[in-house]
Amino acid sequence: MKKQSYGGLWPVMITPFTDKGEIDYESLDRLIVWYEQGGATGLFAACQSSEIFYLSLQERTKLVRFVKDHAHVPVIASGHTSYGLNDQTCDLQAMCDAGADALIFITNRLCDPVRQGGSILPSVQALMKKLPNDMPLGFYECPYPFKRLISDDELKWCADSGRFAFMKDTCCDIDAIRRRLEIIKGTPLQLFNANTTTLLESLRAGAAGFSGVMMNFHIDLYSWLIQHWKDCPEKAELLQSCLTVFSLIERQYYPVNAKYHLKDIEHVLNSTYARTLSDTGLTETFRKEVQQMNKAADFVRETVCTE
Repeated sequence: MKKQSYGGLWPVMITPFTDKGEIDYESLDRLIVWYEQGGATGLFAACQSSEIFYLSLQERTKLVRFVKDHAHVPVIASGHTSYGLNDQTCDLQAMCDAGADALIFITNRLCDPVRQGGSILPSVQALMKKLPNDMPLGFYECPYPFKRLISDDELKWCADSGRFAFMKDTCCDIDAIRRRLEIIKGTPLQLFNANTTTLLESLRAGAAGFSGVMMNFHIDLYSWLIQHWKDCPEKAELLQSCLTVFSLIERQYYPVNAKYHLKDIEHVLNSTYARTLSDTGLTETFRKEVQQMNKAADFVRETVCTE
């Protein structure tokens, strides 16, 4: 992957399941098409939205290989859910063997879960030595089971190493994002915001794009914002405000509510089954929230997202 191929939209992929809890590759094929038609620059497979902490290594590997074989855009993957570095090396090497175009380190895997403030650099350096030298690397500040934000010193070392090209930023703090963008300036490392509320501000500050869960609801709206925030600034501001309100639905019953959207509204998935949460917990109110948000999104498409 060349540097210029990273910028844009990198949706964190949902893993479709059958009603019996097995990975549904028929739905996954349709989902890949849906992301790409919506404007995805690349796909982030084997991440938290993919329910990787509830998938076996064999399932994760097969999942990434399928996505890579069927996608027409680059595919990046994390998928290392172990704590021990030897086990993590096996996890990451499996993602590499499955065809991932870049390996994304989960920051909370790289530190002691008790002493979360300890430096992650020893683990980073150890993994770098064990993985192929020509494999691009990245970071993902995954919030589960705890969020471990990368420090400025850690970020600078990794950026200056020249090995890192992708960062999924989850700090949700525009001042911190601006500081991070200054740190990585002039290096191959690019920052992708995962937070909708600060997205437009971060693009203006130099962020490379977006990699957030709300693209599992309306990726096309994010595509419009990414493409037109410079030439349609007033409409971009209005769209940003709408997207921020829409994003509150993430706090309700994700990823089941996203699977409901993709099944009943987009007709992409066959089932709302999830391993992280029971889909029986998707109440009628939760469903109405998705339905009404979709109507509001249609209104935004018709009135705001026009050139």
